[in-house]
Amino acid sequence: MRSTEVTETSAEIKKRVDRAREIQRERFKDSSTLCNSKINAEQFEKVCVIDKEAERTLKNSFEKLGLTARAYDRVLKVARTIADLDESEIIHSDHVLEAVQYRSLDRKYWSAGG
Repeated sequence: MRSTEVTETSAEIKKRVDRAREIQRERFKDSSTLCNSKINAEQFEKVCVIDKEAERTLKNSFEKLGLTARAYDRVLKVARTIADLDESEIIHSDHVLEAVQYRSLDRKYWSAGG
């Protein structure tokens, strides 16, 4: 709470979220898909364009964490949304790392029996 790090205001965050939603509306305007979480297998390769460094990061993360193929799709969909928040057409390594962190938290706090 005493950090000197500059943070975004709620209004700035809302503006980025609204812009990311607009990007997704435009991306899916000619389909029944409404948002990144609903990307189907046919759309996946076109929508989730990932650079080489991000690909390596994703592979290393999955090997270290022992994540499943199903988790791979979920992580990439979250990374796509994080990239949208950055207004980036390409998913980069930092987007993947953030998405993997969320997946790790999900496993830690919402796993069976937890």
